[in-house]
Amino acid sequence: MPASDTQRSSSAETAPRTGRSFGAGRALRQAVKVLPEHARAHNRSLVLQTLFHQGAMSRADLSRETGLTRVTISDLVAELIDDGYVAERGVREVTGPGKPAILVDLDREGHRIIGLDLSRSDRFLGAVLTLDGEIVARHDVDVPADRAGILPAVIELMRTLVADAHAPILGIGVGSPGIVDAHGVVLTAPNFGWSGVDLQQILRSEVALPILVANDANAAVLAEYTFGGAGEDVMLVRVGRGVGSGLLAGGQPMVGSRFAAGEIGHVTVGTDGGPVCVCGKVGCLEAWLSEPSLRRALSEPGADRDAVLRDAGERLGIALAPIVGALDLSEVVLSGPQELLEGPLAEATVETLRARTLAEFHDGVRVRMTEQGEDIVLRGAAVMVLSGQLGVS
Repeated sequence: MPASDTQRSSSAETAPRTGRSFGAGRALRQAVKVLPEHARAHNRSLVLQTLFHQGAMSRADLSRETGLTRVTISDLVAELIDDGYVAERGVREVTGPGKPAILVDLDREGHRIIGLDLSRSDRFLGAVLTLDGEIVARHDVDVPADRAGILPAVIELMRTLVADAHAPILGIGVGSPGIVDAHGVVLTAPNFGWSGVDLQQILRSEVALPILVANDANAAVLAEYTFGGAGEDVMLVRVGRGVGSGLLAGGQPMVGSRFAAGEIGHVTVGTDGGPVCVCGKVGCLEAWLSEPSLRRALSEPGADRDAVLRDAGERLGIALAPIVGALDLSEVVLSGPQELLEGPLAEATVETLRARTLAEFHDGVRVRMTEQGEDIVLRGAAVMVLSGQLGVS
């Protein structure tokens, strides 16, 4: 039985969430005092968030769900219809007397979002998505062997996607490897040779559209939360060319004071020595767990596949245990090559976590593979745009 299934069967039932929610399992963001000058924008986001998660409803339904007056809802819905974000969807079927209510919903096809995933070692991926996160067009380009060609390749891919949108574009989201600050500056991405590259501004100068850039694992955890059913306290470990992770606590992203939260790839997990990492240290998690490292170890003459994968899983468990203990996470999601991560590797991760955390509280921590495959960063980039432009997550 895969580790994910084992963990699923033994984990405790998820405690019910408190407070009002937007649909099943979607918690309303924390209530804060809204200044009068910000109230209308807040209320617009509230309406859009409600429709995004709950689907078509009448204006009266929206008033009851959001707590806003019917007059306010009527004004906001009219404004959102004019802006092209909401559309009327006919009338609700009724059997009794009275005028049937007109349903409204997010116009999920009315705008497009462009997503870019720069995290792979072989190809840069791109997609045109609906507001619902559905991919309607895909394009990709090979990663240039010469680092000088990386930015031109990204720009070329972005322009191709924009040309293929065939609808107004809400914005462009980019998931990049490396450490990325709040302004879309890639502070460091060693595999690209980047240091202090203002990727957001570079791309914005090429197209007159809103652009948001974030670390690829931080984008991926947003996709898992919005589209993958993850809980509010979750860590997503992304395994590819390197190893990184994205964190949510209470449904809010954790980026850290230096934007490096989740950078677990260069945590030393080999006190017994181990392979030399690309960073120059010995015993980094990435030296065991990155896709190139795993495939290299598996290709060695006489390599025991299960032993190699279990060793990598144990190292991951060693790195995760203090994080799970400190943050009281409910689940860990793995994203990367399924044939490597599922099975012995995930099982060893679970066993190590159980051995190194407080059993009474953390035996129920779930470790599972994402079901979103290689689209997870693209869909996370869409969530970035939805949140930044519409206040929807």
